[in-house]
Amino acid sequence: MTFDPYNRHAHKFFNQYQSVTCERVHSDWLHLLQNKSGLALDVGAGSGRDALALAERGWDVVAVEPAVELRRLGEKITAHTSVQWLDDSLPHLNDTRKLSHRFDLVLVSAVWMHLPPSSRERAFRILTELLAPSGLLVITLRHGPGDGKRVFYEVTKAELDRYARQRAVVPVTLEHTSHTDELKREEVTWETAVYRLPDDGTGALPTLRHIIVNDNKASTYKLGLLRTLVRIADSAPGMVLSRSDDWVELPLGALGLFWIMLYHPLVLKHQLRQSPGARGLSFAGEDFYKLGQVSPLDFRVGLRLSADLAPVVMRAIKLASSNILKNPAHFTTWPGTHRQIFEGALSRMVVRHEAVRLDKETLAQFGTFRVPSMLWDTFSRYACWIEPAIVNEWINLMSGWEARYSIETYHKALQWSEGRRDTTLVRKLVEHQLSVGSVECVWTARDLSRNRYDIDHCFPWSRWNNNDLWNLLPATQSANAAKSEKLPADFLLKQARPRVMNWWENAIMGTEREQQFFAEAEVALPMLGENHKVEAVFEGMLQQRLRLKTNLRLVEWLGM
Repeated sequence: MTFDPYNRHAHKFFNQYQSVTCERVHSDWLHLLQNKSGLALDVGAGSGRDALALAERGWDVVAVEPAVELRRLGEKITAHTSVQWLDDSLPHLNDTRKLSHRFDLVLVSAVWMHLPPSSRERAFRILTELLAPSGLLVITLRHGPGDGKRVFYEVTKAELDRYARQRAVVPVTLEHTSHTDELKREEVTWETAVYRLPDDGTGALPTLRHIIVNDNKASTYKLGLLRTLVRIADSAPGMVLSRSDDWVELPLGALGLFWIMLYHPLVLKHQLRQSPGARGLSFAGEDFYKLGQVSPLDFRVGLRLSADLAPVVMRAIKLASSNILKNPAHFTTWPGTHRQIFEGALSRMVVRHEAVRLDKETLAQFGTFRVPSMLWDTFSRYACWIEPAIVNEWINLMSGWEARYSIETYHKALQWSEGRRDTTLVRKLVEHQLSVGSVECVWTARDLSRNRYDIDHCFPWSRWNNNDLWNLLPATQSANAAKSEKLPADFLLKQARPRVMNWWENAIMGTEREQQFFAEAEVALPMLGENHKVEAVFEGMLQQRLRLKTNLRLVEWLGM
């Protein structure tokens, strides 16, 4: 697909699209939405007309538009609504898929005729994979001659229906499927095709249930691997190195690190058996036992480890990573087969006696680990349901091997080491800024007093345990109390943007905390990658806000 005409004539196309309303253009299918709302994907969002209309109906919208000049115009008219823009395109939608969203509505309006026939089957498959259960896929088809400036291909609804049968999505019958062109072009007509996904379409949940409940287990290692992956998908989605249609690739060292943090309290604090009998643990070497002198929070992602602690942690990660590949990854297979579900490879790396920052780049030095994309998306979306199931089965295994402990002890040992709700460091940063100038409340723009201010977890700690520097923001006590454990609404977070970024620039950028800030953000926020700019971190926050709202159904705070 070529986007040059849409960039060169952005204002012309913008005015053209805005000259007709969403309700007129999409009158044949809009009634299917009734009064419902949810998460929508507008592919080829153009001027933002349809994205804006959906947002005004109460929908959260991800608007995909590859033409940068047209996208900028669309961003302006949707700036104060719950619309997040992405530079992405069919047939691949690579960045969209990185978000691991499932959409209640996918709209592909006036786009399909630009796709060459060779790309359409793959594009249709990807669009259906992005649907949530009962989600609607709406595609409008343009019939008629081209304009000599853009590339058009012939399209048919019969072709779409054939793809739909292959993807097990159900056609939705409309009273009217064809209509004339709203721009009064006599030679142009339009046709609408609507499809619904009847279920989750993946088979991922039954597969996970089989592994968790039914699969043979000589130790807790299979459960440990699943919980490690769920934890990374939920709290560190930025760990993804690459993604294809079939696989998500992670740094093998990330699995080793999370594995150690998971088993640290079980083995070193509570001395609980992780397999029957008294045999040792293959991942627990001398370095793992040395870590009993420190807390798991002392070697979490983003921190810089001293030259004394770093080699111990790195060697422990290396042994854990090797064990993951040899044991749980090797023996976790698709139900009824001997085919491994997960794949991975160790890299040759030398552990040196020097300080190390536990960031994504460092953890990738240990090797790579591949997870089927459908399972990764399920881990990401359903972590709050999958993890309790894993913990429950883990307790059943341990109590069968060693019944002398109470259920409460097992639960306590399996608590993830998120630490306490700690704002001490950021309070020190506020105190320093107040000593040399002023600090604004990010929510109200009021100047903070040295004696009366709070540090707010932008995304509530009680629902998403995160003490990263980017998530801790200065606020008045009244604003923090009013917000409480709610998620800031999209428009509110966007309004706070200049104050949030000003806080980061003044308090963190150019200090010893800058590397930690970006290392934490790169791991916790989707799609940030190595774009170490405060603007990119804020965009990542907007995407993460939408992810938390969609996956956890959090109550939103609308401001003071």
